[in-house]
Order: sequence, then C-alpha cells, then structure tokens
Amino acid sequence: MTDIQLRVVIVDDHALFRNGLQQLLSSRSIDVVGMTGNPGEAVDLVAATKPDVVLLDLRMQGLSGLEVLVRLRSALPTQCVVILTTSIEEHDLLEALKLGAMGYLLKDMEVDALVQSLNQAMSGETVVAPDLTSLLARAAVSGESSNEKAPRNDYKLTPREMDILRHIAQGKSNKDIASSLGIVDGTVKLHVRAVLKKLNVQSRVQAAVLAISENLCDPHDESNPS
Repeated sequence: MTDIQLRVVIVDDHALFRNGLQQLLSSRSIDVVGMTGNPGEAVDLVAATKPDVVLLDLRMQGLSGLEVLVRLRSALPTQCVVILTTSIEEHDLLEALKLGAMGYLLKDMEVDALVQSLNQAMSGETVVAPDLTSLLARAAVSGESSNEKAPRNDYKLTPREMDILRHIAQGKSNKDIASSLGIVDGTVKLHVRAVLKKLNVQSRVQAAVLAISENLCDPHDESNPS
C-alpha cells in the first residue's frame, strides 16, 4: 500500500451503497473525507473537504449526476470527478466525459480495480469501465450515420492528425493505428500528443468523445493521407 492516502468524497443517494462503499474503500487505505446523499449539497461538501477525487452517482433524486457535474466543474474547475453508476447508456457515458468527468465506472466492478482507476484518474488519466470502451467506437459510427454534415476541422489539425483522430474515435490502440497507417508506434505517439494538444483535452478518450460530439472526422473514411 502507498503511504499517501487518496482522499475521496462520495455523492450517492443510496445510503446502503454509500456506507458500504465507504467501508470497502477504507479497507484499502482510501480516506473517505465526506459523503452525502443530497446532490444539492455536493458542491459545498467538496469545496469544504477538498478531496482528490469525487465519486458521483448518476441517477439521483433532485439533481442528476450530470447536473451536479456541471455545477462542480463551474465552481471547482480543477476538481477530479469520476462517475460511479449502474448506467451503461451511451448518452450518459458521452455526456459525462464531454462535461469533464475524468472517469465513468460501473458499480459492479471489483473494489481493487476501482481503487486502481481512482489513482489513475487522480494522476490525470481518463478512466472508463472496460465493458464500455466499445461504446465509444459504436458512437462514432452511429453519430456519423445520423449526421449528414461534412466533418469539421475547427482545430487546425493536419491531414495526418485528422486520420489519427479518426482511428482514435474508432477505439484503436497506438499499435493498431501504426499497423493501419504503416508507421511506427513512436510516430503515432507523437501525432496523438499533437492531436490532444490541439483539441485541448487530456486523454484519447476525451479526444474520441470530442470527435464524435463535434463531428470532427468521418469514422467510415478509410483514406490514408500522408
């Protein structure tokens, strides 16, 4: 175990789950510094306790998790927020990430995997439940099929960077992208880094969400610009 405790706030309106999660996290040396079942209290609680990560439920009475996320991002722009939910809806996943959540995890995951994901989110990595990563690729296809407008390029991406982004939106790894484009992994990493910088996002997951939501590339286009 690390000597540095992760400090967490839990926002969930189910008392049994909230209290059970607190016990599980505490057994893994996670410091739960605050909990609430009232989503309207979330911003004040987070501001007062200054946790490393906020674990936020999606389906709550009064305010939804997405509404709370908007409020948190407005009041505390640098706060790391991770959605912990039962929802496997594509819209919920895409909206949460688009609104700035650093993770979207499911309540049935193993606690050790949850702890690992929380540490990754705190370090700046966007984490998504493994069962849901394929939704991003499917969303790229369905989103494009329902949108007849030509892809946009408002971020001044080069043709190669647009091609890299298209592969990212399809959920492909750097190795797969390198194989598809006939270039080495190191070159792909450089292009991915440039794409993330131009899009002003921190991860390839966020880049994929942005590509889908803003119609930045055509996931069906198999052209290979140089």
